[in-house]
Amino acid sequence: MGPLDGCEVYHISDAFGKRGNQGLTDREAYVAFNLTDRIGSVGVGELAGRFGGVAAAWEAYEGKVSRSGGEIDAAGEFEKARRYGVRILTPADDDYPRMLRDTRGHPLALYVKGDVKALSLPSVAIVGTRRATVYGLDQANRFAHDLAQSGWCIVSGLALGIDCEAHKGALDAGGKTVGVLGSALDRFYPEQNRELARNIVKKGGAVVSEFPFGREADQHTFPQRNHVIAALASGVLAVESPVKSGTLITAEAAANIGRTVMAVPGRVDSPRSAGCLKLIREGATLVRCAADVEEALSELVPKPVERGSVTPSPDRNERRRQPAPAPSFSIEESMVMRELDAEGVSMDRLVQITGLSAAKVRSLCMTLRLKERVRFLPGNRVALPRGA
Repeated sequence: MGPLDGCEVYHISDAFGKRGNQGLTDREAYVAFNLTDRIGSVGVGELAGRFGGVAAAWEAYEGKVSRSGGEIDAAGEFEKARRYGVRILTPADDDYPRMLRDTRGHPLALYVKGDVKALSLPSVAIVGTRRATVYGLDQANRFAHDLAQSGWCIVSGLALGIDCEAHKGALDAGGKTVGVLGSALDRFYPEQNRELARNIVKKGGAVVSEFPFGREADQHTFPQRNHVIAALASGVLAVESPVKSGTLITAEAAANIGRTVMAVPGRVDSPRSAGCLKLIREGATLVRCAADVEEALSELVPKPVERGSVTPSPDRNERRRQPAPAPSFSIEESMVMRELDAEGVSMDRLVQITGLSAAKVRSLCMTLRLKERVRFLPGNRVALPRGA
């Protein structure tokens, strides 16, 4: 089965396959170079300058050996792309994203499932730890939702945790999002997010990888992936991260190429917020809401036009400020709510604190959930709703 099977198939010309690896065009030569896995865009650029073009550089290149040690089968790569419904973009293509092309060390090829135009939309990257707290997940969803509602495309790494929640927040707002993989499209990782990736494509976004078909995720692929995430976006927002993490690698890559680095503050005693606090101490912009992100980027890029009608609907923060009818709670419901926070409290702990029976506490929590005053979390925990 192909990557994200069941999506649209692009009909790519098979003329290249008929003539093999002789007389390649520049875009075909880029793909051939990418299959060697032994030279990057900087080296290819130097060779192209010496020999008068990328295609001529490939003819002169002596390292025509694939990563596995076999022959380069560029024709087979294009055939797989045709079968899988994947578009291969190279720096020779007009649709190759300009912000990425202008970055030193850009990928020789991008394998794209979905709408390639999503890669060139005004974008914000949202990244963070896979082992996120409830607070971190809430913030990732909130920032992504509100930024997407304002017209920004959300870029992230399709990993578990913060990345996953950022993609979901953008989709919930009806916006576009781009997932950048640390593996080939046909070696999708992590498997738990495959359905999310399909939904990203279905809703007009894209899933992209710089790695040829067959490449598994490993310790080398993720730093490369992080560089692409940083380069595709106008700014990188770190939501929650320990000190040693891929999030800080992405932030460093962003700073090195002149992108704006932002961070959401977290608890000073939480190891999972230590990376974001470190970024803020080192000069990253502290942000509290989507408006802060847009302000940080305002000098670099114009604000995207909001989607939908001429009169924009109020954002979620504004809706939260609007008064709602005062609900009525029983004394026992109030006892339960008083013990809750955004992180969540276990059912057993609520039984212990309130002195009520387990059956009664569960019944009260179900009632409060129907009133939209609590939410259930994994591990048999109950928490206040997002934004409460």
